Amino acid sequence: MNIALILAGGTGMRLSADMPKQYIEVGGKPIIAYCLETFERNKDIDEIRIVADVSWHDYIRAWTGSKFRGISKPGETRQLSVFQGLCDMEKDTGADDVVIIHDAARPLVSDKLISDCLAACNRHEGAMPFLPMKDTVYLGDGTTITGLLDRSRVYAGQAPEAFVFGAYFEANKRLLPTQIREINGSAEPAVLVGMDIALLPGDEMNFKITTDEDLRRFLRLKEGQK
Repeated sequence: MNIALILAGGTGMRLSADMPKQYIEVGGKPIIAYCLETFERNKDIDEIRIVADVSWHDYIRAWTGSKFRGISKPGETRQLSVFQGLCDMEKDTGADDVVIIHDAARPLVSDKLISDCLAACNRHEGAMPFLPMKDTVYLGDGTTITGLLDRSRVYAGQAPEAFVFGAYFEANKRLLPTQIREINGSAEPAVLVGMDIALLPGDEMNFKITTDEDLRRFLRLKEGQK
């Protein structure tokens, strides 16, 4: 079984809007609805669970489909929100099932990228799409450059990230109670415990709406499709 865990608990503070970015309406529906529709119609997805603040639960339910299985409350950090979703899934999820984690603020995720991540979990314990670094990457101490990284070996991770449920759940539990608060990306717990994570080609269009300019870009794209 493949379960999508959609993260919609963020506050979107880097946007000038008066609501979290995932609930801003574009083209007559909230941003979260775009990725929900893609996961709903993907033939490889069996269930969808969402992590969101309780004040948005009723609103979200209006945009869910037949694969929707519930909403989890968010944690204090992104990874604690992931962990809360995993805990709520545990009793109905097998160790060999796959959880695929995605940000509600990435509305243009493709059907192919979802399926590619899930397929990779047949051979690996997890999968993460990436984009190659286009710029030279430096190390520094805040005032001067102290080193140079090999750009060919540096990757920018994207979502969705897919993991074999049992191994990934245990990886997160091992970081409790404090280290998990320092995690920024869904794949970090898996990497820290040595899980086998496949790297897959990402998608430039699968950008995250974080700033006002990201929102304007998404608006332009939707306008261009009319």
